[in-house]
Amino acid sequence: MPRNFLSAMNSRPLVFDGATGTMLQKFGLKPGGCPDELSLTNPDMVRKVHRAYMEAGADIVTTCTFGANEPKLKEYGLEHRLRDINIAAVLCARKEAGDRFVAGGLGPTGAFVEPVGGLSFDEAVGIFTAQAEALKQGGVDLYIIETMMDIKEMKAAIIGARSTGLPIVATMTFDETMRTVLGTPPESFAIMAASLGVAAIGANCSLGIEGIYKAIQAMSAVVDTPLIAQPNAGLPQLRGAETVFPASADEMAAWAERLALAGVRVLGGCCGTTPEHIKAMGDAFRAAHPSSPRKRSFTALSGRTAFTLFGGSLPAIVIGERINPTGKKLLAQEIKEGKTTAIRNTAREQVSAGALALDVNVGVPGMDETPAMRSAVFAVNENSSLPLVIDSSSPDAIRAGLKAVDGKPLINSISGEEKKLSTIMPLAKEFGAALLVLTLDDAGIPDTAEGRFKTAEAVLNRALKLGIRPEDLVIDCLAMTVSAAPSSAVETLKAIRLVKERLGLSTALGVSNISFGLPAREVINAAFLTMALEAGLDAAIINPNNKAMMDAYHSSLVLMNRDIRAERYIKRHQAAQATLAAPVAPVSTSSAPVDTGARLSKAIVEGDEENIVALVEQALKEGWDPLKISNNALIPGLEEVGRLFSSNRYYLPQVMLSADTMKKAFGRLKQEFAANKGPSAGRVLLATVEGDIHDIGKNIVATLLENHGFEVIDLGKNVPCERIIEEAVKNRVDVVGLSALMTTTVMEMDTVIKALKERGIKTATIVGGAVVTQEFAGKIGADEYGGDALSAIDKIKRLIAANLS
Repeated sequence: MPRNFLSAMNSRPLVFDGATGTMLQKFGLKPGGCPDELSLTNPDMVRKVHRAYMEAGADIVTTCTFGANEPKLKEYGLEHRLRDINIAAVLCARKEAGDRFVAGGLGPTGAFVEPVGGLSFDEAVGIFTAQAEALKQGGVDLYIIETMMDIKEMKAAIIGARSTGLPIVATMTFDETMRTVLGTPPESFAIMAASLGVAAIGANCSLGIEGIYKAIQAMSAVVDTPLIAQPNAGLPQLRGAETVFPASADEMAAWAERLALAGVRVLGGCCGTTPEHIKAMGDAFRAAHPSSPRKRSFTALSGRTAFTLFGGSLPAIVIGERINPTGKKLLAQEIKEGKTTAIRNTAREQVSAGALALDVNVGVPGMDETPAMRSAVFAVNENSSLPLVIDSSSPDAIRAGLKAVDGKPLINSISGEEKKLSTIMPLAKEFGAALLVLTLDDAGIPDTAEGRFKTAEAVLNRALKLGIRPEDLVIDCLAMTVSAAPSSAVETLKAIRLVKERLGLSTALGVSNISFGLPAREVINAAFLTMALEAGLDAAIINPNNKAMMDAYHSSLVLMNRDIRAERYIKRHQAAQATLAAPVAPVSTSSAPVDTGARLSKAIVEGDEENIVALVEQALKEGWDPLKISNNALIPGLEEVGRLFSSNRYYLPQVMLSADTMKKAFGRLKQEFAANKGPSAGRVLLATVEGDIHDIGKNIVATLLENHGFEVIDLGKNVPCERIIEEAVKNRVDVVGLSALMTTTVMEMDTVIKALKERGIKTATIVGGAVVTQEFAGKIGADEYGGDALSAIDKIKRLIAANLS
């Protein structure tokens, strides 16, 4: 009888296996080797792990292929054996699983997808497609994509694995702040993954079961997709020379009922969990009373670090319309020249004005929109956390935008026209986007509300056949010019009501079209917006910088009881009053430009790579000393980025963008220093310890150190203790920074620190990595615990200052 994962998941609770690495270590895996190769070199050890979990009652066993993708295997010179390793791993799992399910394990590549990193989206899709095809050839029943930190890499992995036709389970890893390393909250991930049609979504690793429960609760509030939880056995602790996960099997099992009630249909374990944990958790989970997912009737969009919900009974939102070159000569010229300064500034302005999503249109006559759309989406993503609306009539430009965007966007637009339905609607299905639907068809725009309703209904039926969910359609009933068609506003409002009442779909409207050709247009626009909101409008596409429109929007929400306790209205009013009460600065009669130092700092804070070198040049022409530029403008800008990061207003992508901007500025300043080298803030050696090949965190720290003026000696990963010692002595470093991600390699840090002390090498030490804690750092005698990347920079500065004092 064929195995059907989807049918099984919908009929009963399912139990995944637990940690593979923990068990392989128990059975003799030596640090530094490639665990994925064991299916070829020591299949009995791998089968022994699978057998233990099967005997514990697991319904699903995961192949030993977490790192069996091309970039990871390349670390060991094994990329040419990708197919063999994946197929062998499936055979090992299948021999022990029998008729139970085998999930093909897919893990991160170790690189970030552009623009945060250098891996292109298409390259990422290709990497995961190749591994997924090999796993399918071996005979897996489904895939589990796990421990992802980059939402865009997760999207690429889902699309790659989905191409094989097998079901997908997808999990990301979150820290105590309920964010991934790159700042993604559970809700943003869940919205994106659900839109791509995965079978189950959830969280794994990094947190104990209580933290995973919090992430699951957040996801269940925004999606109705089945959920999966795979917690660690608590947070790792150092006991003697051993790193252990403290949560017992009974402690983990005690959470099963709560997880089931939160919507979890599949339960398993991650780091530190054993067959004993899985047995206890599985027994409790199967006896629990699972909650049926609640149907979600709203539309959900997400960016990398934020999400937006509208429709159903939720308050209407504002979609900022200003990133559009129509009638804007400066913006059109910049787009033609491949620049994005105006786009970035406009994005920031609209966020400040209260927009909750941003429309991105780069349609300039006579030029190819495709590369411009890609650049514009990157620029807006880097300068705003809001979800995006990809606005174009070109399928190629839309595809480029969908590959570039973070999270789940809205496509603007399709209609009932066959050409749009056959070319753009499939793109929404492929990339998991929502669709804005114009109520017109090949016969034109219907004059009546009933005609526009019928167009919307026809598009809905077409979408359902393609597998697009109703909540991912947003209907634009079209605001026509009342000066030319006096009854058009009434018909538009009727159409909105019909769509809401009969179809239950979300609605949107480009409001300002209504007043074209009339004087005092914003008066008409504001009145019409109020009427449209009362009729059921869910998303107003307007200029959020227009006070009259935003006044109408916020006051309407209060009057419609969509702004609880009028909190948003009051907050906006208080902000406006504070602005009016602020002292007015005297108007300058000087023709001198705005302070160059402030502009340099602002460019670093905003990650303005495009203009930073020109600003440095300007400062030099004004007579600024290179050191003054660095110390009085650039470094303060980077320090402000640190403050924004600490207050959770910036996340790692913005930090890295600012660091790259700083690098360009320093690149120009180096030409001014003697011997092409500026003064050093100190010399730091960085290394991932022997046996560990993970270096993303270390690389981020290295980049930030260089941009804070430090000399960095980066030895890479899997570095033997003796080489660290030799290089520390040779380079006379001030600080040695050690990184480790795995519980099997953290004690190598202890080895290195002891060796440094025994040989009398006077250098400070700092340690970091996913499994490293403040307590662990103290126990092994490190001078500092790194924590996050920016905290590590501050601590290194303090260590060097202490050594100099």
